[in-house]
Amino acid sequence: MAITIQYERPVSYAAQWARRLSLFSCALFVVVVAAHRFGPLTTPHFLVLAAFACGVAALAVLMAAVGLARLWHVGARGGKASLTALFFALLPLGVAAAAVYSYIYKPALYEVTTDTNAPPPWIIEPVADKGWPARAHTITPQDRQLQLDAYPALSGRRYEGALDRVYQGVRKVSDAYGIRIVAEDGMDNILTDLEDLAVDPAKAGQGAEALGEVPIPEARPLETPLTPHAGSSGDVLVQGEWRSLVFGLRFDVVIRLREEAETTLVDMRAASRTGGHDLGIGADVVEGYLKALDAELLGIAGD
Repeated sequence: MAITIQYERPVSYAAQWARRLSLFSCALFVVVVAAHRFGPLTTPHFLVLAAFACGVAALAVLMAAVGLARLWHVGARGGKASLTALFFALLPLGVAAAAVYSYIYKPALYEVTTDTNAPPPWIIEPVADKGWPARAHTITPQDRQLQLDAYPALSGRRYEGALDRVYQGVRKVSDAYGIRIVAEDGMDNILTDLEDLAVDPAKAGQGAEALGEVPIPEARPLETPLTPHAGSSGDVLVQGEWRSLVFGLRFDVVIRLREEAETTLVDMRAASRTGGHDLGIGADVVEGYLKALDAELLGIAGD
């Protein structure tokens, strides 16, 4: 009499737990990113929770590897669970890998500027996020030299246009680029140019005789005391806040406009609010903004 032996495949519990952990890590990572981008979660807490989610995802990958090894050696059930775990762990671990790569190969800077000798001054001094990770409070000459070595092409722009024309382009590009303007300084220079351009249409075609006697202007008392400029007397400063599209990382930016020999020089400065390393995002913000400004002011850009 023949005896039938039914083979029972073992089950890999490591693969089952790998799937559960990867689903948890992926869901946690998405919730943390959304809470930081659109909710009240602060950046230090976001970094801690995101790192925890990545750690759980890494553990899930190790357990998925055990499940695949069991499948190969003894045919244990759990191959699909292991592949599912690897798929869901890809999101947090992929972001973590990109961040680690930037941290290692990008310069350890939290502020960049197109003018390393005389950076555009802040109208309102930025306040960094308190807590972990800590960073130095001052930018040293060594930091500026590190920027020059890492980003040699990061420089300002010169436009063959009037100050008011370039200012209008700066404001338009800022709105399109997602920069929320919080302060402006030196606007009296812009208003002076606009007042010089203003002409009464009724008198535009009349000669000097039609104007009659020109009254001598009288001194007017100042209603409010003049506030000192943050930069040079002829500069226009525009300061704003920028947030990255996906993760909502905050940066403070300031743009300086300066008239020089019938041209307008534009310089920019960007600083991260968190930590001592911006992962190269600050330089990308400045380069992207200036390229958009070049496109907006196409035709008046100089060398």
